[in-house]
Amino acid sequence: MSTRARPVGEITRGTTWHNRLRRCDRWLTAVHGPLLRAATPAPLVVDLGYGASHITTTELFTRLRRIVPRAEVAGLEIDPARVAAASPYSRPGLTFALGGFELPVDRPPTVVRAFNVLRQYDEERALEAWDLMRRRLAPRGVIVEGTCSEIGHRATWVTLGEEGPRTLTFSARLTGIERPSDLAERLPKALIHRNVPGEAIYELLRDFDQAWAVCAPHGAYGLRQRFLATVETLARAWPVATVPPLGGRGRWRLGEMTVPWSAVAPRRYVG
Repeated sequence: MSTRARPVGEITRGTTWHNRLRRCDRWLTAVHGPLLRAATPAPLVVDLGYGASHITTTELFTRLRRIVPRAEVAGLEIDPARVAAASPYSRPGLTFALGGFELPVDRPPTVVRAFNVLRQYDEERALEAWDLMRRRLAPRGVIVEGTCSEIGHRATWVTLGEEGPRTLTFSARLTGIERPSDLAERLPKALIHRNVPGEAIYELLRDFDQAWAVCAPHGAYGLRQRFLATVETLARAWPVATVPPLGGRGRWRLGEMTVPWSAVAPRRYVG
């Protein structure tokens, strides 16, 4: 009889689709490429809770291999049926297995990507999941935990290290939003219920919208130019990342903006 413990977590809806996580993958390879290339032995990346299809895990593997040919990816799911469905797509460097927040892999991962897995949890349990995953990381490893829309055009994610949360990133296809605060519905669980007066995330989104309105004339040159001007305006009052790899015009042109976690942390949880 197997003595393996039950995976930690709950089965999600499993919604997924081609390129749903492309925005995060593009950011991950650009920002954490040096971390992955420096990892020894080969960097292990865990895709936690990949859903009803192997596709986003396979896409992550393909994108990582372009910048780190020796990278290995392990897709983990708590639903045995999903693991069985994905397993035929395994190949050297890409595996699928049963597992949850305890991260049952053969060595500490350099990166964990956990998207759309904590929305159904309450805030306290989501923070417990953060803590459990952080304890499993390789030295200097990171967790990218976030939420996105069904087709991936709206997303936010938190980056965590061994010490706790570091940054919050907003990412949007600019034709898919009317104002920056449209991203509020995709905030990570640790913040989504904090978008109320008196909380920093509420104030940031309020000021983000105000800057967007002030920069409306730039829209004559396209949404990208309006967004660039908006982020530059917001950066005068908020600690927006303004230099690579997390910030600067190269990232802003993609509809991205990153701020330190300390700027938006809930009043009760600072990290």
